[in-house]
Amino acid sequence: MGMRIDTNRIVTGLDIGTTKICAIVGRMNEHGKIEVLGMGKADSFGVMRGVVANIDKTVEAIRQAVKEAETKAGVEIREVYVGIAGQHIRSLQHRDILTRNDMESEISRDDVNRLIENMHKLVLPPGDRIIHVLPQEFIVDHEPNIKDPVGMCGVRLEANFHIITGQIAAAKNIFKCVEKAGLKVLDLILEPLASSASVLSMEEKEAGVALVDIGGGTTDIAIFQDGIIRHTSVIPLGGNIITDDIKEGCLIMGNQAEALKVKFGSALATETSDNEIVSIPGIRGREPKEIKVENLARIIQARMEEILEHVYYEIKASGFQKKLIGGIVVTGGGSKMKHLKQLVEYVTGMDTKIGFPVEHLTKSKFQEISHPMYATAIGLILKGFEDERYHERAAEELSAKKVEAEAQVEVETEDSHEQPARKGGWFNNILTNTRRWFEEDEVNDFNN
Repeated sequence: MGMRIDTNRIVTGLDIGTTKICAIVGRMNEHGKIEVLGMGKADSFGVMRGVVANIDKTVEAIRQAVKEAETKAGVEIREVYVGIAGQHIRSLQHRDILTRNDMESEISRDDVNRLIENMHKLVLPPGDRIIHVLPQEFIVDHEPNIKDPVGMCGVRLEANFHIITGQIAAAKNIFKCVEKAGLKVLDLILEPLASSASVLSMEEKEAGVALVDIGGGTTDIAIFQDGIIRHTSVIPLGGNIITDDIKEGCLIMGNQAEALKVKFGSALATETSDNEIVSIPGIRGREPKEIKVENLARIIQARMEEILEHVYYEIKASGFQKKLIGGIVVTGGGSKMKHLKQLVEYVTGMDTKIGFPVEHLTKSKFQEISHPMYATAIGLILKGFEDERYHERAAEELSAKKVEAEAQVEVETEDSHEQPARKGGWFNNILTNTRRWFEEDEVNDFNN
């Protein structure tokens, strides 16, 4: 994709997650790398399993995260690219054909866009909407496996599409939260697509790879092969459910369970040292609790295995399991669990590595930015820079401004006395008069 890099443009990614809401502001340098200018995060209490459940709490957290990012970056944030996840996400494959009536001209970007537009007219189950239409490969006059048909000659243009849908209600609630926080949503992007943009390299996508993003409320999967997205899905289980298990299994408070998991947790019980014990202070003078690290790992391993069984099922269901030379790449906050790589390899039998979102980042003064939990937010920025509609909108706005400026000049050059109906003419006078009446009425009411 020949992208014009606008080095002055600043893009904000807003990751509305189950555990945290995170805003990251970045600009792209001339080499196409993202330079992070600022970041902010807030605890998220209004999101359940990736879906907004409480508007006010979510709005509050968005405001907090954005404000922190603004302060650090020294820029005002007005527009954001937002991620969407949740178990309501579905993906389907579809193909369409366009028969062009002229042999002579080459296939244009417009022809491709017309095919994409057609996909947007698909009839979906009630309550669903299309989030993405991703062309996979094109077929020109029965010649298969064409990545980009623009510029080729041909009469019959076919395409296979990967279409991602989600619930209208879930999407509307995201829009509502962001707008109530005083921001504008430029686009809604599927979270596993965003994470793959920041974590995977082009070679991995070509070779075939399954990206598994383990978040707090959901585990997102995106499968690529031959450079094309082949399968996406969202599993409504994540790190929070492991914390709940620890809380119940060890009879401790939620925040203690989270701290235990992060600090002493391991995904493999066999890898823990014998008889290591963690002592947890009791509530209000009660006896402290002693917890064996091995037992902690047993609880984590049981739940993690369950999540990975779901993941493995999705990889097999995609039909690409045997073609993924790059194996599995695990990212997201849950990927930092000790010995997770071994457990994934043990459950799936596939090569596994942990993915950090550094693929497209410049060196940053924010050290923590390379943590896998920021994969989605950084990916949202990358997707924002890829947003073709943004460039179209910008061009349209520019021409609209031009027209307006010319009209303005015209108004000013005409003799304003003869033309009171122009901008700022009699309509405005009526307004000021009405305002005066209102104000006078109020004053009179007080005087009476």
